[in-house]
Amino acid sequence: MYLTSEEENILDGEQGETLRKAMEILVALGDIYGADSLIPVKSAQIAGVSYKTIGDAGLEWISDLEGTVKVPSILNPAGMDMVRWKEMGIEPEFAEKQLEIIAAYEKLGISSKCTCTPYYLEGFSATCGDHLAWSESSAVSYANSVIGARTNREGGPSALSAALVGKTGNYGYHLDENRVPTVSVVVDHELSGSDYGALGYIAGKEIGNRVPMFHLASTPTSDELKGLGAAMAASGAVALYHVEGVTPEAKQVHFDKPDETITIQRSQLDEVYETIIGNEDDLECDIVAVGCPHCSPEELNRIADLLEGKRIEKELWVCTSREVAQRYPDVVKRIEESGSKVLCDTCMVVSPATEGHNCMMVNSGKALAYVPGMCKVPAKIGSLETCIKKAGGDN
Repeated sequence: MYLTSEEENILDGEQGETLRKAMEILVALGDIYGADSLIPVKSAQIAGVSYKTIGDAGLEWISDLEGTVKVPSILNPAGMDMVRWKEMGIEPEFAEKQLEIIAAYEKLGISSKCTCTPYYLEGFSATCGDHLAWSESSAVSYANSVIGARTNREGGPSALSAALVGKTGNYGYHLDENRVPTVSVVVDHELSGSDYGALGYIAGKEIGNRVPMFHLASTPTSDELKGLGAAMAASGAVALYHVEGVTPEAKQVHFDKPDETITIQRSQLDEVYETIIGNEDDLECDIVAVGCPHCSPEELNRIADLLEGKRIEKELWVCTSREVAQRYPDVVKRIEESGSKVLCDTCMVVSPATEGHNCMMVNSGKALAYVPGMCKVPAKIGSLETCIKKAGGDN
């Protein structure tokens, strides 16, 4: 891989040990994946934030780093709401470690806005063709597919390295040839809302890490595309997909039809809705959680409308970024008047507060894929309306 003289100097340690380590990671990955050079990135989104997932070893590694990131950089969700962690039942020892992790990242100049939907943040926009170094699976999928930007699914260390250097390797989805669809997915029935998460949950398992082109009978909204991509990234390893006539590259580029076609029937989606993942028994869900990926302003408004004038009977979490919640305080107030909790900075997947529940109802294919394995809690998917009813919000 070609390096400029400045990049060689960084690799030789002439700009400090932290940058040397960062460059070493980027060069190693570039060599593995056949990059010809490093390319500048517009921003970085860094995973490896929750103390639940990185532990003391991760905290120690981050704390030892010095320097300042070269591009706007933000964090993935943490293991708790940074303000209301006591209400979540988080232990003080966990909270202390989590706060240390955030402080270590902030020392490097990284914003502590912890979210898996950075594209909702003001001043952190990405546009079609931008090169990024993002690491959270659903954010990567949204950036590549819905925005038309270009990023590989970076690991936490490689995204942090790219943030510190301001560059990443020119390989994978940064290249035109790797963005070509390799399998067609046909869905000839109408879809709405959580159907896209259920579709993604099925499709991801069949597609793996390939690039699908979807042929749909209905036109998805941006939130529905978010749910589709997030589920495929969780149940499979899809980091880029196209939707005929909808996503940017599917409208701008003429792709040849892939040789393989997968057809997904309505009965397959119905089966996902009927199944409790992680347990064969017909368990009663004792908690409901929505906002995986984090809720958009439109989703928060929809939830507020559904909860209007109601009082829930079960725990109901609505996860979103702190910036979005602060931007719409009246909507948050409407939601919480029902007894629901609008939680920021975190989500049900990466927080220890999820553990110990009997069964969780979600409206997300991503949460359906992750919660049983990462949290050891069985999960069931339903529409947003079904989730509200399950929480007792039909009174």
